[in-house]
Amino acid sequence: MGLKNWTFTNEFILLGVSDQPWMQPWLFVIFLAMYVTTLLGNTTIICIIGSDCRLHTPMYFFLCNFSFVDICLTSVTVPKLLANILSEKKSIYFSGCVAQLFFFLLIGNMESFLLGVMAYDRYVAICNPLHYTTVMSRQVCLVLVVVSWITSALHSLIYSVMASRLSYCKSNILHHFFCDIPPLLKLSCSDTSMYELIIFTEGSIVVMGPFILITISYALIVFTLLKVSSEQGRWKAFSTCFSHLVVVTLFYGTDIFMYFRPSSSYSLDYDRVVSVMYTIVAPMLNPFIYSLRNKDVKDALKKPVYQSTFTIQRKATRM
Repeated sequence: MGLKNWTFTNEFILLGVSDQPWMQPWLFVIFLAMYVTTLLGNTTIICIIGSDCRLHTPMYFFLCNFSFVDICLTSVTVPKLLANILSEKKSIYFSGCVAQLFFFLLIGNMESFLLGVMAYDRYVAICNPLHYTTVMSRQVCLVLVVVSWITSALHSLIYSVMASRLSYCKSNILHHFFCDIPPLLKLSCSDTSMYELIIFTEGSIVVMGPFILITISYALIVFTLLKVSSEQGRWKAFSTCFSHLVVVTLFYGTDIFMYFRPSSSYSLDYDRVVSVMYTIVAPMLNPFIYSLRNKDVKDALKKPVYQSTFTIQRKATRM
């Protein structure tokens, strides 16, 4: 057994968010509404940024990518969750489980890298404004996004191969609503100490690397803002970072809780709740967090509304 790593199951049973039958219709309605809201909110952000030339800047380029990633993140997990709620057999094939794990980690890590890049963008804009257009050129922005995708893909591939080589001979019941590393490690009958070491080392570098970049960027931003004599100017500069800080807190708070602790401390109920927070709730809230405190986005959103109202009024006048 120690020399071989065979998988003894061809499929897993996903228990979902709750085991209570009476809750399933309510959960379906709630998660469907949240999924639709996520799609509409993030698609709106992408359309607004794409259609308004005033928003064709590095900050909004990264925000557009972030909204796209949010759509992908929920699309990896929620459709299967909704299908399983309606199905009597809440199963997923082993190959599908590994594929879901790969894409979930790919998108999740891409969010982490984008948050780091967005923090660096704010640092350059506030601390080095005269060189901003040179440092954050279109080519540089594209390279940062492409490198982030490649790094995320390689990281996800490592974990997907790792999960595919584990032995699952205890049970095929996965106490989760999607395939993720913590519940798979808990279900495995293999020695997972080496895999946990990989998570704490390689995972720490990949996930905490952007977090360190965010911390350093904001430390330098705060240091720069302290030198600004005008309190109004200081608050105006910081307000451009507030939405990003809220998203960072929500993302890394749940991420660190889920992955950077021993598998023996995993709690099935708490972990499912936390997973709902960062896979469903956070992507739904992010468009509102960025738009409600962003004057440029709100102005761009009002523009088509005003145009539509003006067109209707003009047609009514002609009639």
